[in-house]
Amino acid sequence: MPLRRLLLTMALLLAGAANADEVAEIQRLIGAGDLTAALQRSERAAAADPHDARPRFLQGVVLIDLKRDAAAMTVFEKLTEDFPELPEPYNNIALLHARAGRIDEARIALETALRNDPGQQAARRNLGDIHLLLAIRAWEAAAAQAPGDPVLQRRLRAAREIVAAPR
Repeated sequence: MPLRRLLLTMALLLAGAANADEVAEIQRLIGAGDLTAALQRSERAAAADPHDARPRFLQGVVLIDLKRDAAAMTVFEKLTEDFPELPEPYNNIALLHARAGRIDEARIALETALRNDPGQQAARRNLGDIHLLLAIRAWEAAAAQAPGDPVLQRRLRAAREIVAAPR
């Protein structure tokens, strides 16, 4: 772990110790499905300690769950400005881009997350999904030019099945 990231992580843990109970309560509310209360608590906690990334991150997660994608994007983009070393906000930015059909932007965000933390499992898995979507896009373009190609049609069918399969 690079020294700067280690120092940032330690600072977040120490600075956020007072906020730990609040973060735990926000997580409990999210788990219970009380997103309105979780959003209110996360907003208050973020305002009380803007240097603690955790309540801000949870605020973005709640906004995603509430399908308020533009507001969530704003939260995560601000987190990347304030904490550019953290991979998690980039992973969530990628999710929002992908949900909006902006596959190339999602790929870039995931690659940034992995530069920040090459061991980030969620970002690596999501990047695989994005690469599959990019492959489908390329194969669809090829199929439009050669609609009778059976190998291409098999690839497209298989890739679409993978994408449609439940996680």
